[in-house]
Amino acid sequence: MMEIDNIDRKILRELESDGRISNVELAHRVGLSASACLRRVQELERKEIIRGYRAIVDHTQLGVGAVIFVMVGLSGHSKKDAQAFEAAMDAASEVRECHDVTGAIEYLLRVEVADLKAYKSFHTDTLGTLPQVKSITSYINLGSSKDLRA
Repeated sequence: MMEIDNIDRKILRELESDGRISNVELAHRVGLSASACLRRVQELERKEIIRGYRAIVDHTQLGVGAVIFVMVGLSGHSKKDAQAFEAAMDAASEVRECHDVTGAIEYLLRVEVADLKAYKSFHTDTLGTLPQVKSITSYINLGSSKDLRA
């Protein structure tokens, strides 16, 4: 883990808030000259603390009407089972996030679909056909009061 100072932390907070901020404005907000700020940002990128920049997309405008969190238990705990399941989730466009977790289940998914009919199709035709899947528990998201993902 790389040691970072308070100025680097300020830079990271500002970039997480607005990845398109100009270097001049970023430098002003963190109290550096533009050249010193740019060197720090480039160093954070070089060390892969900053791994990329993203657009925040309003998926509802693209037809996503339902977000479902899905807990998936696997029937086996082998590396082969996990790899096969993860490959299937990588191939499923509905799956926006796939997390390997501890506890009573093995995976937590964030699934985005047009509506509940589309989710039923994903549940039946994708998850329901995988031999590695033992249990599926679905939670329909009614809203998000905080979501800091970029």
